Amino acid sequence: MDLSTPLETICRLIVRARELEAQVPAIETDEEKDPTDSDDEFAVLEDEANEAIEEEIEALLDDLGDDQLQEVLALALVGRGTYDASEWDDAIEAAADPDAEDPADQLLDMPTLAAYLEAGLAAFDLSCEGMGQID
Repeated sequence: MDLSTPLETICRLIVRARELEAQVPAIETDEEKDPTDSDDEFAVLEDEANEAIEEEIEALLDDLGDDQLQEVLALALVGRGTYDASEWDDAIEAAADPDAEDPADQLLDMPTLAAYLEAGLAAFDLSCEGMGQID
């Protein structure tokens, strides 16, 4: 299986998806305090919505051609266990289903997108090892 989507692009998507997944929803309180003054050492991780990361993921997906977007979705489906590596053609067919939700929306709705993509790459003996920030 040869990817038409650059591995660097998939790896960048993995990094950004990890960052998005690591965010903890902010807890609403009546008092507005500086999170660094809190007794909760993890309060600084609370970020209601770091829209910049989500926007970057959306931009990465928007920059892909339809076939590449379907390929990334198929990788995530393999990584999720919906298909295995030997069923690649079936995964691509499912990702290209015109009656299904938009592939970009499907990817954005996956709560553990980074893990699915990593597992999908691993199913084909590919990885992001040695790709900049991903070591």
